[in-house]
Amino acid sequence: MLAILKREIISYFTSAIGYVVLSIFLAFSGFYFYATCLMSNSADISYTFSNLFTVLIFLVPIITMRLMSEERKQKTDQLLFTSPVSLLKIVLAKFFSALVMVLICESITLFYTLIISFFTLPNFGILFGNFFGMLLMAGALLSIGLFLSSTTENQIVAAVSTFAVGVFILLLDTIAKSIPVEFITNFLLNLSFMKRYNNFTSGIFSLPDVTFFISVIFVFIFLTVRLFQKKK
Repeated sequence: MLAILKREIISYFTSAIGYVVLSIFLAFSGFYFYATCLMSNSADISYTFSNLFTVLIFLVPIITMRLMSEERKQKTDQLLFTSPVSLLKIVLAKFFSALVMVLICESITLFYTLIISFFTLPNFGILFGNFFGMLLMAGALLSIGLFLSSTTENQIVAAVSTFAVGVFILLLDTIAKSIPVEFITNFLLNLSFMKRYNNFTSGIFSLPDVTFFISVIFVFIFLTVRLFQKKK
């Protein structure tokens, strides 16, 4: 499992994917930090993290599109099936490699905290909530992208389908509020990534929100494993 994890992480930086993702994240996070903190003389970094939700919707398809589809296209998935490593460990290695990529991107935000500390004492509780919340939310989006990547051997199809699901998740709150049936609205709002993620950015550490994101990760990793078990 560790060998697969290491190979996948290295592959991000032996191709352009890792550098493209880091560049986009740095550009947008830097702009949001400048606009919401430096220009407004505010030490509240939660607005920066809140805006990064949309950025991740665009970046997750790039990170996950090749994870499984490339294996299928090159027929190396057959080697994975016959390896002594279990399918669950293979899928987890792929998932954690993508999560590490997001973690590397997130680490950039620590420099913003350092900048704020020159002017005032940052609220480290809110900072931790934002950092942890983004990692959980990104993990849920990555697990969906990983599953969609496993359904096709075409990376473009995997990326587009993941992006489409991401846009639906982004617009879910608006869709829910436009439906006049109350119980459907409440049901959709309970599935809202944005609502739960914004709780973290506001400094609210809620166990139901943590459970929700972990459950999404578990469900889509399970579906990915089952898909490959069926194919095997």
